[in-house]
Amino acid sequence: MNKYIISAVLGMGLVMTSCYDLDREPQGVLSSAKPFTTTGEMSSYLDQFYQSAVRTQDLQAGGGQGIAGGDCNSDNMASPSVNQRIAGRMSVSNASTLGNYTYIRRVNFFLNNLDNCDNTTTAAYKQAVGEGYFFRAWYYYNLLINYGPIAWVETPLDPDPEQMKCPRENRTVIADHILADLDLAIENLNERTNSSTMRVHRDVARALKSEVALFEGTWEKYHKAKNDPFFDPTVTDAKIADYLNQAAAAAKQVIDRNVWRIYSTGNPNNDYRIIFQTTDLGSNPEILWYKKYDGDEIGNNVDRYLNQGGGSLGVTASLVDDYLTIDGRPFVGDERLNAKKVWGQELQPTVRDPRLAQTVATPGQILRPDSDPYTVPPLIGTSAYNNNITGYSLLKHVQIDYTGSLDAEYKGATPAIQFRYADVLLNYAEALAELNGAANANAIKEAIHPLRARVGMPDIDFDREFNSDPEYPFAHLDKYIQAVRRERRIEKACEGRRFEDILRWAAAEEIFVGKWHQGAMFTGSSLETEPAYSSLKYDQPSNNTIFLSGKPGDAIRYIIPTNPAGYESGWQFNPQRDYLLPIQERMISLTEGLWTQNPGW
Repeated sequence: MNKYIISAVLGMGLVMTSCYDLDREPQGVLSSAKPFTTTGEMSSYLDQFYQSAVRTQDLQAGGGQGIAGGDCNSDNMASPSVNQRIAGRMSVSNASTLGNYTYIRRVNFFLNNLDNCDNTTTAAYKQAVGEGYFFRAWYYYNLLINYGPIAWVETPLDPDPEQMKCPRENRTVIADHILADLDLAIENLNERTNSSTMRVHRDVARALKSEVALFEGTWEKYHKAKNDPFFDPTVTDAKIADYLNQAAAAAKQVIDRNVWRIYSTGNPNNDYRIIFQTTDLGSNPEILWYKKYDGDEIGNNVDRYLNQGGGSLGVTASLVDDYLTIDGRPFVGDERLNAKKVWGQELQPTVRDPRLAQTVATPGQILRPDSDPYTVPPLIGTSAYNNNITGYSLLKHVQIDYTGSLDAEYKGATPAIQFRYADVLLNYAEALAELNGAANANAIKEAIHPLRARVGMPDIDFDREFNSDPEYPFAHLDKYIQAVRRERRIEKACEGRRFEDILRWAAAEEIFVGKWHQGAMFTGSSLETEPAYSSLKYDQPSNNTIFLSGKPGDAIRYIIPTNPAGYESGWQFNPQRDYLLPIQERMISLTEGLWTQNPGW
């Protein structure tokens, strides 16, 4: 198989902007023309990927960037502007360069020069080799998520046009290559019992392998079931089952080591939240890998924009409503409606799963050490950066005890958690549910038990928890899959991963199409009479400060976080196009049509 593929295309296109030059050696800490003769040199070169291949922790007012704001592209959080992808408003002109191939070329340069090292038998050498394979898998995985079938290249290429003339691989071929790289990473990486080095290790690679295999297995299963243009036409049910079995097996290897555990001190109303504000997680038994911010040389804006309840963002009612009651039932009907009528009542840990009150700020919550308790609803209807747009303020990720520069740019120290043990348990439970939920019911309960136990919630009861409301997006699923999908959403809420789940479940039709972000109840609730909201303008011909669902005179109306003008029929995500991003026309031209455009574009 010809593997001289698309790195050259990118090189030809990007060299003109001085961003990518295939005639030069990749930049790094190299001591001579013969690179990587020592493990120190290898490790120094790999450091660059710890900057580009991590999920960053940051936030911009209304921008939804980084881990804390990433769910603004989903049904979990809202920003002031409608996400163009879920609204179905993107075009080919929005196509971006496939920048990950730049990093892939740099990794390939490293992997193709491994024989230069003077000592290939040391643990340090094997660790470096494992990191190289891990990062290549990481970059390709992100390309697979965004673009589907791509080209696999393992060699640093010269910009030879003949080497570019190669079509994209089937997506299962790419997934198999990624999993093979992760197997090599697992074989070589060190075994660790904590994340104090902040470098990848064997269980991080196992966690990523479980994620990749679960992603591809469910992507193929659900897109194939809908017979849309996005599954691999060569895939078989046996191949799908193989991916799901690989996901379960990789997760089980981490579990069976018995060195990681869900962090808990016996405080169900704080133990979940505290890990997301802890600056140094090196000894936390739940954290497999994270990036540390010190607030001085390397800081972020999470606290700056969230520690007054705003950030021009907001948590949605869709997420709030999906948390179970404290005794493990769906929160539906009159019980839900009546709780919404008094602001904050529906959020209380005596009423709902305590993870909700540790994700969304409740009345009385302290958000910063120099403030009074959060006793009134958030600021709504202003242009200030501490404005909230749904009535539900994000608490998760806020360092409420932070003593650094609370309001300065890039001085926050909220950590960027890459993988935690909860992710492994959730991957394992979902893979089992997808394979055979009924046969694996006890194992699924056992996997989810530590997550529930931390917050004092009862164990999964698949019948009690089943939400049969026809308006619930997953009411059509079997009870085992519905339960693990809800648990995943709740445990990982506002960690920037929800959109990827919606993509792989082929669930955009149920979740996005014809829908709208919605916030807290306004008309019919205590919010309507709040003195702080007396100047809000709505239902005016122009200059409204907030927007409400329904029409004037309705007894119950909810906050809509963005102007509905132009979206009267809701979002119009195109299920025949928008599951993948478009490819730049330049690339199609340079490969003389062998790189075809993604479906629908």
